[in-house]
Amino acid sequence: MHFTVAIAGRPNVGKSTLFNRLVGKRLALVDDTPGVTRDRRPGAARIGDIRFEVIDTAGLEEADAASLEGRMRGQTEQAILDADVTLFLIDARAGITPLDQSFATQLRRAGKPVVLVANKVEGRKGDEGFFEAYSMGFGEPIPISAEHGEGMADLRDALVSAIGEDKAYGRTEPEPLDEDTEEGFDPDAFDMDAETAIPEYDPKRPLRIAIVGRPNAGKSTLINRMVGEERLLTGPEAGITRDSIAVEWEWQSRPVRLHDTAGMRRKARVQEKLEKLSVADALRSIQYAEVVIVVFDATISFEKQDLHIVDLIAREGRAPVLAFNKWDMVEDKQKLLSELHEKTERLLPQLRGLRTVTLSGQTGKGIDRLMEAVMDVDRTWNARVSTAQLNKWLDGVQGHHLPPAVAGRRIRFKYITQAKTRPPTFVAQCNMPEALPASYERYLLNDLRATFKLPGVPLRLFLRKGNNPYKPKKDRRIG
Repeated sequence: MHFTVAIAGRPNVGKSTLFNRLVGKRLALVDDTPGVTRDRRPGAARIGDIRFEVIDTAGLEEADAASLEGRMRGQTEQAILDADVTLFLIDARAGITPLDQSFATQLRRAGKPVVLVANKVEGRKGDEGFFEAYSMGFGEPIPISAEHGEGMADLRDALVSAIGEDKAYGRTEPEPLDEDTEEGFDPDAFDMDAETAIPEYDPKRPLRIAIVGRPNAGKSTLINRMVGEERLLTGPEAGITRDSIAVEWEWQSRPVRLHDTAGMRRKARVQEKLEKLSVADALRSIQYAEVVIVVFDATISFEKQDLHIVDLIAREGRAPVLAFNKWDMVEDKQKLLSELHEKTERLLPQLRGLRTVTLSGQTGKGIDRLMEAVMDVDRTWNARVSTAQLNKWLDGVQGHHLPPAVAGRRIRFKYITQAKTRPPTFVAQCNMPEALPASYERYLLNDLRATFKLPGVPLRLFLRKGNNPYKPKKDRRIG
């Protein structure tokens, strides 16, 4: 993508709706409430045969620079300066307002190309506002309906005219591969006899990291310190972040995409529709991440909601790292550190060996240790154990602790292999899988984790019943 487009305008004119239309996905939160978007959200957009990066911005408002609205405006102004061309949206149904006129003057001062876009022109209600837009002095406005997709061809032509054909039709990058998810794995369809070979761990491949936690834990501040700029909106107010914002970064020559997310409160406290949308966006970021950094406020860590978030990450099969933030505010560091380690082992037994790091997002101290833990857990999450090693282990573990007998019959394991990684997933064959107690399954998983050094990541174990060798082949069924 060879050029960047910023979408600007006063609140509630349809900027996020147009952003979603251009990227072809519902990435930005959309609601009738003004001021839903607060941070700059980038996305890969396409109209017909042109591709570009588009940036959704907060609504331009007159406000004091120190206030939340003022800081939001600062983010929008930075997006306009970084972009090659700005789409200045107006609401054709509402007509031109004094706020529109004020920011038209600001856009002229920026000295960047501007395409005036009259949104919400479906029907005849927007005709008056559309013709009024000529008075803005940006030439002919482009009539569109972001909600219904009308006028996209005219918008494409206007962008090409504003940016120039050479830049608009530059060589495009290949589209990114779909995110890896755990969905679709069927243990019954897995071929037990075929050991899947995967490439060695590549320490230079791009990595997706989601930053999650309760409100006001310091997630956005941490990302700003990591990337070395005020990329995300921060402040003392709780719940500033609403959208899940992706920020490109590089750590030791490795491309990293950091996803900032909204603070996740207890479900019972989430009442407003907008907060529900924000939490759903955060959950989506967890599903598509590889490593999830859970940011705890070290001064009030391990509340019930913290445990719920970590458990959710484990059930999603992502690789977690605990970051105890605001460590610079702790007085007796050694005492609190011992307490945190004890609580981690006691309260999160399903993730034994969970990586924990103390840091300060405000000062940046501990970020290198955090990233080393992230790389370590990602390597474990991608680990593969050979079938020969697994079956040797299975013989030993059964000899040390025999599976229980059910109705006079001993449960016996015959074979085990690793079906997939991300997270490490194993398929074992035994004669009565439905009768195996959960306690023995936990015993197997804990021994697997300890023997093959797989600490701090979720493990999956699927049980299958083997074929009866004495049944005629035509009557055999895969259990």
